[in-house]
Amino acid sequence: MTNPQGVGIDQGSYEKLITEVTEWVTGPGEDWADRIEASGEVPEELWSELRERGYLSMAAPQRLGGKGLSFEQWLGLMEIFSRSHASVRMIVHVVNGTWRAMDPWATEEQRDQFVRPSVAGTKKVAFALTEPGNGTGADISCSVEREGDTYYLSGEKHLITFGVRCDYWLLAARLAGSTGHEGTVALMVPRDVPGVRVEDTSQTMGVTGTDHAHMIFDRAPVPVANRLGEEGQGLQVALGGFLLPSRVSVAMSCVGLAERAQELAYDYAERRVTFGKSLTQRQAIQFMLAENEADIEAAKQLILYAAREWEAGSPRSQALSSMAKMTAVSMLGRVTDKALQIHGGLGYWKTEKIERVYRDARAQRFEEGTNEIQKMVVFRELQKTKTR
Repeated sequence: MTNPQGVGIDQGSYEKLITEVTEWVTGPGEDWADRIEASGEVPEELWSELRERGYLSMAAPQRLGGKGLSFEQWLGLMEIFSRSHASVRMIVHVVNGTWRAMDPWATEEQRDQFVRPSVAGTKKVAFALTEPGNGTGADISCSVEREGDTYYLSGEKHLITFGVRCDYWLLAARLAGSTGHEGTVALMVPRDVPGVRVEDTSQTMGVTGTDHAHMIFDRAPVPVANRLGEEGQGLQVALGGFLLPSRVSVAMSCVGLAERAQELAYDYAERRVTFGKSLTQRQAIQFMLAENEADIEAAKQLILYAAREWEAGSPRSQALSSMAKMTAVSMLGRVTDKALQIHGGLGYWKTEKIERVYRDARAQRFEEGTNEIQKMVVFRELQKTKTR
């Protein structure tokens, strides 16, 4: 296994990148947002633009063709991208993260076949863990039977982001008849593999345009050469190097979206006049905006602390990543609710940008694990400290 963490770029180059991304998000990014909401789809041209601008290869190390940002630097950009349309954020977040699951376990041949094309944005990889009939972990039931150099894959996956338009599914399954973590395998499954039926389940409340798939496999053949790691390491591949930093990244996306909601609320309150005064002159509104500001900053600082501890290899990283995610998600719910309330009834209309922000915010409640899951992780880590 290799160390997936980037060493970072110099401060001058990073500040230029921050400026560039901010200008894109507030300019072309807003145009894309309007287009996506109007059509209900994310066109392939958006993927191409993000790829050509290098936005899909920022977090990966230079040896994989990435820009080599440190994790904390990447989070600063995630914060900005998250102020854009949720589907823009989703593309950038996923592509800049899936390499973390693949790279530590890949052979050099597999890096050339899967990892580097993913970082370059020329091949799309969808993370396929969740199943309809169980949780997301050791109880997965999607199974494989090995015959010579081929695994035959059977079972179902659902809620798979970009699972319709991807080139490969990075899929966790288990050897038929095995239980628990033992016997799990991680496979790079080609999208066009025979023996699979893909259903497009993209009609969601928010995050308009991001495709989601339900896949049903019936002895779909997958080369053993497409396995990452060894038999028995499937969940380590799926969860170990990917889920922890991804939770921190999602937490920072909550901060970015909350900042956008706060910006919209403040701007509206300044221009909205009732009984001769703007809303910003009303103490009730002042208090709501002040509470939002403190809420956002508190979550942000916990997230940055979790990021630094993860980069340092701290044993507290597991607990801190879940603390950051659950704190940020709860904060986002409070901030967007107040922001919509400040808009009054008008905020409920699709003509106001806060309406989309409010819908998109709800998706963060289950991305990379619900708050209930995060609390279980935190308590489990707490128990470890008490039994030493």
